[in-house]
Amino acid sequence: MYNKPSTIAYLQIHKQCFNQKKVEGIVRAGNFEWSFTWAFNQGQLLIEPPLGRALIKDALERYLVKADYKLESGGDYIFTVRAKF
Repeated sequence: MYNKPSTIAYLQIHKQCFNQKKVEGIVRAGNFEWSFTWAFNQGQLLIEPPLGRALIKDALERYLVKADYKLESGGDYIFTVRAKF
């Protein structure tokens, strides 16, 4: 059977504020690392640096939408990206 390409992404939550409705952290996948801010009341995801951002944006946004209220500051999480980096 054909195995679909995938990459494990590692997510660290550094800051979470329900008053501002934001989550901030770092995501690593392959040889890339990005900082992100998820404004979950606006559905807005900001990712820096722009290099490789298109590789992670959709997968990270799907994960955050599904798990944002379960994420805790200082927490480490993993999810699978359906692409090989």
